Amino acid sequence: MTTAARIAALLEKNPVWDGHNDLPWELREQSSYDLDAVDIAQRLTTTHTDLPRLREGGVGAQFWSVYVPARLQGGGAVTATLEQIDCVHRLVERYPDALQLALTAADVERAWSRGRIASLMGAEGGHSIDESLGVLRMLHALGVRYMTLTHNDNVPWADSGTDDEVLGGLSAFGEDVVREMNRLGMLVDLSHTSAGTMRHALRVTSAPVIFSHSSARAVCDVPRNVPDDVLGTLATNGGVCMVTFVPQFVSPAVAEWRAAGADAAAAEGIRNADIGTFEPFMKQWQVAHPQPTSTLSDVVAHVEHVREVAGVDHVGLGGDYDGTPNLPEGLEDVTGYPRLLAALADNGWSDADLGKLTSGNTLRVLRDAESVATSARAAG
Repeated sequence: MTTAARIAALLEKNPVWDGHNDLPWELREQSSYDLDAVDIAQRLTTTHTDLPRLREGGVGAQFWSVYVPARLQGGGAVTATLEQIDCVHRLVERYPDALQLALTAADVERAWSRGRIASLMGAEGGHSIDESLGVLRMLHALGVRYMTLTHNDNVPWADSGTDDEVLGGLSAFGEDVVREMNRLGMLVDLSHTSAGTMRHALRVTSAPVIFSHSSARAVCDVPRNVPDDVLGTLATNGGVCMVTFVPQFVSPAVAEWRAAGADAAAAEGIRNADIGTFEPFMKQWQVAHPQPTSTLSDVVAHVEHVREVAGVDHVGLGGDYDGTPNLPEGLEDVTGYPRLLAALADNGWSDADLGKLTSGNTLRVLRDAESVATSARAAG
């Protein structure tokens, strides 16, 4: 059997469950949520994601990010998050033969049995709840199954990895957020958080955590990646680090290039954490300073490192498609997963271990979080 045939057979039984895709925000940006104007049933050239390519990539479950930028605060952030959630619900309603809303691990397996892509939601940044546990509970009621504690900026109750350290981790309210997420069965997502917040949340949580789209700091030393001591803690916690494909998080050369661009932007008063102004700046800056090439092999290095430090039961995939301007060669869109799996197979990964990477580990984590929530509610 060829490697390609082996991977195709593997994906039939163990489809990819990706941790983070920003298609809903891309639909907002491109068409103000006009799903006729950007029809994902067609093979598109303006996105990394559409239904034909998800099928080609072996994707069977997707955490759709219901991201809103940190420039939106208070009620504006809550409203925009609700609009993002509405977008996902509308996609599921529009494409019922392809997509199925999933609220539980059992729902994911039911979607697979029907040949549909299980669609879950993750809120990206604690600013989406406007310091309200009531809003957090309502996001869960609407189907959100993880929340990233911060995005690029701090929230009053948690430090971000790309902002100045203020708390050294979580405030007392931040601890309450983690505990309430545990009680609800909503996964605590530590991507984007500071190392202090990662460690603090891991001390507080009673359920497994995820990193929905982060890679290994030992391989590429940027704040968005996970230090080895935190990866090691995942083995005790039971969580999963879903390796991302974003070039500046997987390639040291691209990270250095990006840092140089950030310095140039800062000289003009532009913060690299402010995506709305920084990305247009970088688009112009790179005309004279071309971005180095990143490749699939860069991502392989991170997957292998997370496996080595955290263990094969604690690694997954979180591509961040439609959330980054470009991607490594070989992983340019959502059709790339089989190529990544083939490279790992050639490195000696067994089918059992590849199945854990694609979806087995994430399925277990969500099921474990649901069990914690059931016990917490029974205890009152």
